Amino acid sequence: MREDVEPAAGAASPWTDELLEYDRRHVWHPYGPMPGASAPLPVISAEGVRLRLADGRELIDGMASWWCAVHGYRHPVLDAAAHGQLDRMAHVMFAGLTHEPAVRLARRLVELSPAGLEHVFFADSGSVAVEVAIKLCLQARPGRRRLLTVRGGYHGDTFGAMAVCDPVGGMHRLFTGALAEHVFADRPPAVLDEPYAEHLRTLIARHAGELTAVIVEPVVQGAGGMWFYDPRVLGLLRALCDEHGLLLVADEIATGFGRTGALFACEHAGVVPDVLCLGKALTGGYLTLAATLCTPQVAGALEGGALMHGPTYMANPLACAVALASTGLLAAGGWRVDVARIERGLRAGLEPARALPGVADVRVLGAIGVVQLGGGVD
Repeated sequence: MREDVEPAAGAASPWTDELLEYDRRHVWHPYGPMPGASAPLPVISAEGVRLRLADGRELIDGMASWWCAVHGYRHPVLDAAAHGQLDRMAHVMFAGLTHEPAVRLARRLVELSPAGLEHVFFADSGSVAVEVAIKLCLQARPGRRRLLTVRGGYHGDTFGAMAVCDPVGGMHRLFTGALAEHVFADRPPAVLDEPYAEHLRTLIARHAGELTAVIVEPVVQGAGGMWFYDPRVLGLLRALCDEHGLLLVADEIATGFGRTGALFACEHAGVVPDVLCLGKALTGGYLTLAATLCTPQVAGALEGGALMHGPTYMANPLACAVALASTGLLAAGGWRVDVARIERGLRAGLEPARALPGVADVRVLGAIGVVQLGGGVD
């Protein structure tokens, strides 16, 4: 241990320019260079929908910290859940052990999720939840090694997840030659037409013998451009998976827990997937936690019996306790009124943007509002 290491700073320690410069020179931020090319905004507190900066300014966080903070910052119910669990146990490994927050949360997720998804694997991030889903599918369909997905999608930054992200317009082209090669259909349209339906039928039929599953973000492609597509596409994919013996994986990490106006986006199509990935809003933005759910048919088909994955922080008790409180707020049902109110506000507030120069489209679904620009963005 270095002798010049400064003592632990208290909660009230002031933000300094020296900290900002150290951040720039030593700390990576998402998808950024080293050293940093621009100065991030120092946040010292958050409450409700507002972030308070070190210089005293307040910002409305329209991103909800990348779609996590569905209840707002410093929600009293979530704060109480975190404090209460800290008084008992912050962490314990999940191998050979179990605990109440994990079991109660698993039951809650089974109750909230589309009927038939009865088995729960807790992961430590959305990307890992997708990795687990891919492993599930590969183990459940021995001999098949490829997945089908659609262009424009995003499923995470780990290796397996990167391989099912958009291979051209996505963020992972640097690794193309090292990634598994999967099958990509065209980006799904806003309105399903027969040419696109035939495109899916032909592509899946051609590759059915080597495909284990289809993985998509239901109805909304998030990081791939906030693109909304016809829910009937999801229904068609469900039918084609059933026809060819494939599994359907719904990546609801960004869309789950009410963001689209339905508790889960696959409900817009009346579709139940074989595997469901959840994350982001699961803990209301407090702690990193994700989950992968599957049907008994998938769980019972695993080659070798055991699902070969086990994160160190799997089912962290602190995260599970907060997630149980967060999902409890959702289970109470008031979120539908809140999302409908937000949707009305977004529609009214963003509609005038259609007339602005450079705006290509304005679209709203649930608590998602999008202003798409026609040109590049600096």
